[in-house]
Amino acid sequence: MRLATLASVLTAFVLMVIKTVALVMTGSTAMLGSLLDSALDLTASLTNLFAVRYSLTEADDEHRFGHGKAESLGALAQAALISGSAVFLAWESAANLLDPDPVRASTLGIIVMVVSIAMTLVLVAFQRFVVRRSGSVAISADLLHYSGDLLMNAGVIVALVLSGMMGVHVADPIIGVLIALWLLRGSWQISRNAFDQLMDRELPEDERARILTAALAVPDVSAVHDLRTRQSGLAAFVQVHVELDGGMSLYRAHVIADMVEAEIERIHPGAEVIVHLDPAGAEDLADQYDRVTAAEWDGGAGETSEEDNSQGERA
Repeated sequence: MRLATLASVLTAFVLMVIKTVALVMTGSTAMLGSLLDSALDLTASLTNLFAVRYSLTEADDEHRFGHGKAESLGALAQAALISGSAVFLAWESAANLLDPDPVRASTLGIIVMVVSIAMTLVLVAFQRFVVRRSGSVAISADLLHYSGDLLMNAGVIVALVLSGMMGVHVADPIIGVLIALWLLRGSWQISRNAFDQLMDRELPEDERARILTAALAVPDVSAVHDLRTRQSGLAAFVQVHVELDGGMSLYRAHVIADMVEAEIERIHPGAEVIVHLDPAGAEDLADQYDRVTAAEWDGGAGETSEEDNSQGERA
């Protein structure tokens, strides 16, 4: 993750420099949009660099659950920067639509954009590898807008060809507007994912179903209820109540709790799992809360009855 953030900072810096030269030479609005995006990429990547480093810091006495949410804060900062640049670019492009200027030195601009595409492709491939290994929301945000840059850079090439070589000058501001809309779309996706983590949104239903299945598969577990999950940076947090025979020895119950934790950690390596043990049938449990029993649960394959599905979601 640290290497990915450093690579994105270096890539964004180099692209910003060469696009600045290309903008001065071409005067292209679409090139301006691409330059703004690279400048924001640099700012966002620097934000990510510090956010990821902080999020990977071990938990301490004041932050017992770690520092993973720093990633989400960094992603929100990225979204704000991207949104601002998109609005500015849309404004500039709309103004140029009324009186489009011809693009100069389009060949140089095209060469710069081809180099940009090649560098971005290498970075995106590395980021995809890191996201697959870590699941980092901050790197995912970086990956999202760098992937969008590939399409954006291709659009700039089209604008340079149409305006600089074919005389269709209005194509340049039109593509500038399209780039602005693409930036706004990416900003929305980044902010939504970050907000979900900051608000402790539950893990996806299929992952919750796998956790229920794993817990119920442990011998002597008769039922599961009160499953709670959340994600913070790289770390997943899982809390679950399991029901055991009330006459079981404390030692045996402890061993079963450890087995449940191990099964859940097999699904989410590195997750922090808390298992609470309840005696089956105590205080008429069926009337106190909804629960999922081993007999009712079909392994999360989606073939339960409507009532069972409702109980599973509530659990």
